[in-house]
Amino acid sequence: MIAIKSEHELVLMRQACKITAAARALAGDMVRPGVSTKQINKAVHDFIVGQDAKPSFLHYNGYPASVCISVNETVIHGIPGDYVLREGDIVSIDVGANYQGFHGDCAATFACGAISTEAKKLIDVTKRSFFEGIRFATHGHRVSDISHAIQTYVESNGFGIVRSFVGHGVGAQLHEEPEVPNFGAPGRGPRLLPGMTIAVEPMVTAGTYEVKVLPDRWTTVTADGALAAHYENTVLITDGEPEILTVYEGL
Repeated sequence: MIAIKSEHELVLMRQACKITAAARALAGDMVRPGVSTKQINKAVHDFIVGQDAKPSFLHYNGYPASVCISVNETVIHGIPGDYVLREGDIVSIDVGANYQGFHGDCAATFACGAISTEAKKLIDVTKRSFFEGIRFATHGHRVSDISHAIQTYVESNGFGIVRSFVGHGVGAQLHEEPEVPNFGAPGRGPRLLPGMTIAVEPMVTAGTYEVKVLPDRWTTVTADGALAAHYENTVLITDGEPEILTVYEGL
C-alpha cells in the first residue's frame, strides 16, 4: 500500500529531509585527499544526532554505519572504514535521517580533487538524469514514466543504468512502496498522486550495468570494475510541479 502523507506528516518529513540534505552537504565538503571514509561517517553521525534526529542507515538490516560511502567502482552501500581518499577518486555519499519517525533520503557523487573528464561526465549525467526523470513526477503520470526518462537520458550519453537496485517510497519507513526503477517502458506501475513521497535515485555506470555484491553482503560494485555514480533526492508529488524535499538550505 502506498502511503499518502498528511500535512502533519509532511511537516516532519520536511524537517527530516532538511537534516538529511545538510548531512549530505557536510559529507561532500569533507571529500578531499587525505580524509578517511571513517572520518566522514563520524562527522555525519554526530551532525544528525546533534539535530535531534537519528541516522536512518545505522543498524538498518544490520548496516554498521551512519552513511554509505562508495568510492570509484563501488555503486552503493560502501561501508566507511580506514580507506583514505585520494586525488582523482569519485565518492558517492548516501545518507538518511529519521526525525520524529519520518525519514529523508538523498545521495550525490563528489569529486576528490581533480578527476578525469570521463568521471566528470559520469557525475554530471547521473545528476542530470534525476532531473530528466522527475519531469514526470507529477500527478497522473505513472512510476515507470520516471524510470523510462532516466534510462533514455543515461543510455543516450553512453552510460549504463543499474537494474538490480531501484528507488523507492520513503516516509515512516526508510523503504516503502512503490519501487521506482531507473529503467523500463513508460506507462507502467502505480499512478502518481499528491502526497506521495518517493526517493528517485539513478545509479549510473561507465561500463556494464551489471553489479555484484561483495562478501560483506553490502558493498556493491560494478561487475567490470568501471566507475559508478549515484544521485538521489526525496521528492513530494503535488498538484503541480514536484517538490524536492532534500534541498540544502542551511540549518
